[in-house]
Amino acid sequence: MPWRLIYWIVFAAGLGVYAVMLIWTLPAISAGAGGLAPFDLRPGGYSTDEARAFLAALSDDARALYLGPQHLLDLFYPALLAVVLGGAIWVLVPWALPRWVLLGAVLVGMGGDYMENARVAALLRYEGVVPAEMIAAASRATLVKSAATTVAMLGALAGLARLVWMKWSRSS
Repeated sequence: MPWRLIYWIVFAAGLGVYAVMLIWTLPAISAGAGGLAPFDLRPGGYSTDEARAFLAALSDDARALYLGPQHLLDLFYPALLAVVLGGAIWVLVPWALPRWVLLGAVLVGMGGDYMENARVAALLRYEGVVPAEMIAAASRATLVKSAATTVAMLGALAGLARLVWMKWSRSS
């Protein structure tokens, strides 16, 4: 099977998983928390008070959805996103040093996402008042994921813009 076909299959799978999260699980979790955003939708992290307010507002059904289907989807999404971003960077960024830096950002983002998922699951399972240190650790993982993924996405977009510019300037 050609690599391009595999890439586009992974791209479609990643888009599908993301769509299911955006259309079903994340809005349902938010609704089950009185409209508060789930941890996954807080790219700037969250304070102890914000996390405790979300956890206090979260219904049992929404908690089950977060720990079940949402975390199952989020088991696949970071790896799918890493393949999509990594493939785009590999093709669109021709210079070795920026390419490897951006690929490193992809891996850090993926690792941060998996760390966030594990730490959020621990928050969701904790009985009683969640310690501030646990919340801070989860928030840090969210920040790492968000920052590294943003760097990788911006690098891929810059590479795409470069390619479009080159094709446009040749045709003019």
